[in-house]
Amino acid sequence: MPVSGKANDLLGQIPKSEKKGLPPVHLWNPPFCGDLDMRIARDGTWYYLGTPIGRPAMVRLFSTVIRRDGDDYFLVTPVEKVGIQVEDAPFVAVRLDVLGEGEGQVLRFITNVEDETEAGTEHPLRVLVDPKTQEPAPYVHVRANLEALISRNVFYQLVELAVPRDIDGQPWLGVWSHGEFFPIGPQG
Repeated sequence: MPVSGKANDLLGQIPKSEKKGLPPVHLWNPPFCGDLDMRIARDGTWYYLGTPIGRPAMVRLFSTVIRRDGDDYFLVTPVEKVGIQVEDAPFVAVRLDVLGEGEGQVLRFITNVEDETEAGTEHPLRVLVDPKTQEPAPYVHVRANLEALISRNVFYQLVELAVPRDIDGQPWLGVWSHGEFFPIGPQG
């Protein structure tokens, strides 16, 4: 579906940068201009007016101006700030590259919008467990208060890499990246 109306206006406000990188949305403080009928589903699909946005380049462009303030998500340009709905996390980690091994290994995650992040002190992994179903929900910090839900296939790769370690006298399984140990579940 072509994006039109308010979303198209927003696209026109995103500054063109000659340098590669993300716009400095954390520095922009435009007025709030209401909510946009845009939603990011748990599987990472972006919807506008209830229809999936089919152009990956457009989704990528929108993803560069997303910001989270508290529990709310916004698309921010130098001119305006509009609210959007995010079902879980704004990104999904869809690929894992493992560099090295053991405590020296580096886990590089690639998201559905082509962001790359390496797990470590500044980009921690965390796993939440649903109290009713006991199903894990793993996340990796991507940038500035934004996380990626780790896809099921990538989580299975993490489980395959998991090694045991005692934490506060309890046996855990976890993974190493950039010299940090990230627990992914109790052992046993």
